[in-house]
Amino acid sequence: MTESTNPQKRRVAAAALAAIVATALGLGVLYGSRPAPGKDEAACRAAAPLAARLAPLAQGEVAAVNVNKAPQMAVALTFKDGAGAQRTLADYRGRAVLLNLWATWCVPCRAEMPALDRLQARLGGADFEVVAVNVDTARLERPKAFLDEIEVKSLNRYADSSGDSFEALRLAGKALGLPTSLLIGKDGCELGVAAGPAKWDSDDALRLIEALKAG
Repeated sequence: MTESTNPQKRRVAAAALAAIVATALGLGVLYGSRPAPGKDEAACRAAAPLAARLAPLAQGEVAAVNVNKAPQMAVALTFKDGAGAQRTLADYRGRAVLLNLWATWCVPCRAEMPALDRLQARLGGADFEVVAVNVDTARLERPKAFLDEIEVKSLNRYADSSGDSFEALRLAGKALGLPTSLLIGKDGCELGVAAGPAKWDSDDALRLIEALKAG
């Protein structure tokens, strides 16, 4: 090969080298340089063993609880407490939560409310709370009157008169109707969902919630 072809060879070699480098960089982006998972994602991955412990306890009176094999951060919800202050689920980090959405026009909701009150009385405290959020959007005096009538004593009063909480869960595929209950770990990860009522003061429920509290 003559000397006059050397520049062409050098150009070909340079192009091949550039292609190799580009390929290596591309593989690095795909396989070696993925961003580290965020804190929430890592926390929920770490919650998988807890979910595995809860799964066999979702039986009997709480068989309707569908435990997540792969826990994920709970849907961000906003509601108000009894004093009218805005609350979010993030306010409960560090405490296990049984979130329950209910309405006065929902007959099964009304039927399970005393059991939720007894569960809160039995296990509620610094490490666990039943957060029962009323989602009535009209005649807003009815929830208080109903809870007073059945003598609810242990549950804190929470409400979302906008109905946005239910809509957010519906859009996320978590709620088809009322009542809907979510088991949420101390790290804010959703561990299970129950569609419909359950006997939350039963021995089955107590064992499930005790395991949730233990983390």
